[in-house]
Amino acid sequence: MNQHSRFNLPLCMAVEEDIFEHVDQTVFDYLPEIKGKKAIFVTEKFLNDTYPDTVSGICQDFGGAEVFLVTGADFDSASALAKRILIENITIVIGFGGGRVLDTAKYAAFISKAVYICLPTTLSNDSLASPFSVLGTEGTNRKTLPCKIPTAVIVDTSMILKAPVSQTYSGIGDTIGKYTAVYDWALSAKATGTRVDDFAYSIAQMCYDSVAHCDEKSVTNKGFIKTLSRALVMGGLAMEIAGSSRPCSGSEHLFAHAIEEYYPDIKISHGLAVALGAVGAANFQGRDDLNLIEICKKYGLDLNPASYGIDKDTFCDIWNRAAGTRPDRVTILNDTDLNKDWLCDIYDRMQG
Repeated sequence: MNQHSRFNLPLCMAVEEDIFEHVDQTVFDYLPEIKGKKAIFVTEKFLNDTYPDTVSGICQDFGGAEVFLVTGADFDSASALAKRILIENITIVIGFGGGRVLDTAKYAAFISKAVYICLPTTLSNDSLASPFSVLGTEGTNRKTLPCKIPTAVIVDTSMILKAPVSQTYSGIGDTIGKYTAVYDWALSAKATGTRVDDFAYSIAQMCYDSVAHCDEKSVTNKGFIKTLSRALVMGGLAMEIAGSSRPCSGSEHLFAHAIEEYYPDIKISHGLAVALGAVGAANFQGRDDLNLIEICKKYGLDLNPASYGIDKDTFCDIWNRAAGTRPDRVTILNDTDLNKDWLCDIYDRMQG
């Protein structure tokens, strides 16, 4: 295999208003060979009850696809769904929902080698088009599992605007995190004697730039929703090309992982935790953290740790635990003295 063709790309990506009304036409234009094939529609009860007309319409357009309701985004559930897909000779898996639904559908489609169509109802992070699924294992433990990116990604801007604005804030935060992630990736490559894939690096940087420098900074603007959609999808492609999450995940993500692992009672979305982490990471990298704070403020993101119940002592402890969540991942944290005075100063700056 040619080294430049070792990765997969979606055969179809569309971001339009009300496109969920004709998903079949959009997909079949790119994949005519799957027309008439058996499909399964994967979603959750809340979305099935909230958008019954949308669900039934898409299912009818795909030959009366059966509906599968996700109750737990864990490895066993995804594996059971894959088994069902194989036994029932299902060719098409349609994921309709947010992170846990899409990760379940994506992994089940990967195991069963089915065509996977991704229909996100929120834009909370870049996992919707990434080559990974995050699934529960035992208890509260979760594992990031490699899989295949979607065959098609269809984003309906009208649907996204119906989602809680906090989900869109999360997507912005996850994108902002690429500012520090690519820096950490280059730092790691130098320290370990590995190489950075220039194409994946450029795509990840472009994702950040498209959101950070977008003229329209309103989360209710359809033009911005298109920009964010493409940024999140392209982030997934950067990971696919790199063969790892390094273009999109650095010390800012380790901060978010530390919250999830050691402070599960803190109520903050993954993307917003990443945004908080990016401010600290930018400081450690000797870069402009005030610019990140200003960008987030313009979008309406709250970067005050206290707003999420994170006091100074907790903030310091999260940062001191961060590197340990992925000891195999080299970041700026490997060469940073996380003294309490510095961390408290960062905390104070974020409250301003």
